[in-house]
Amino acid sequence: MGFPLMLTMFYYKCHILQGSAMFDFTGTGFEVFGNCNAPRAITFSAVIYSLRCMVGYDIPLNQGCLKPISVHIPPGCILDPSEMAAVVGGNVLTSQRIVDVIFKAFRACAASQGCMNNITFGDEEVGYYETVAGGAGAGPGWHGRSGVHTHMTNTRITDPEILERRYPVILNQFALNPHTGGRGAYRGGDGVIREMTFRKVLTLSILTERRTFQPYGMEGGHPAKVGQNLLIHKDGRILNLGGKTSVTVEDGDCFRLITPGGGGYGVGFCDQLDKRRVEAYRLAQELGLELQEPNRP
Repeated sequence: MGFPLMLTMFYYKCHILQGSAMFDFTGTGFEVFGNCNAPRAITFSAVIYSLRCMVGYDIPLNQGCLKPISVHIPPGCILDPSEMAAVVGGNVLTSQRIVDVIFKAFRACAASQGCMNNITFGDEEVGYYETVAGGAGAGPGWHGRSGVHTHMTNTRITDPEILERRYPVILNQFALNPHTGGRGAYRGGDGVIREMTFRKVLTLSILTERRTFQPYGMEGGHPAKVGQNLLIHKDGRILNLGGKTSVTVEDGDCFRLITPGGGGYGVGFCDQLDKRRVEAYRLAQELGLELQEPNRP
């Protein structure tokens, strides 16, 4: 996104405040010119969601969940913008990144795709909007799921037959993208590839994240691969559209969406072997020994 999301956690252990905590977002970046500003309610929703995930009990989803929790959001930052701020991306993008920050503060799990991959296209006669899945982050004891929406979203995508019947597009591919999740003792989930060809002149708009910064791994796990938004013109030219833009597409142009994976958790077996090889090499250097590669068939 290009701006900091800062969180400091305070746990109270004194008798009067025992069991309570403060989420302090001091240091978060200022309101931005674009549309990724998030009203305060989004941050509160992200806090409730994250706590309910980590508590381990089935508790009601209401404002009472936050009774023992205090939240400080500096006025004028991206999480408490002015009334004139654009906020459409706050609910579908920034909310995901807030959850990542909270889970990272608690060391709960690696980052998920951190995005909903919002895609719209249309003209004066037709309009279509979809969100596309990616990879979930791994955690202590589980692999991340592949090709799923993560955290605070539950949207479903249109069936291919309905998409092609009602809209001027052809769905060329919709599949998991192998090896895009982060490696580790527990692997991050893989993202997906979704490719469609347009059959008339339309306006294509994309609102996505994690196109520059990788979803991080945790406890020695590797980060996942970032996503890409590619426009393949019918003459063969390929353009990287970046994370957020709106362009005109022609009949025969193809849009290829590559969504991010989820980060890995823990040090994987191969990484442990590599670490031992490096340690053995350094020890041999200190002792003045020469290591020989074993004979291989």
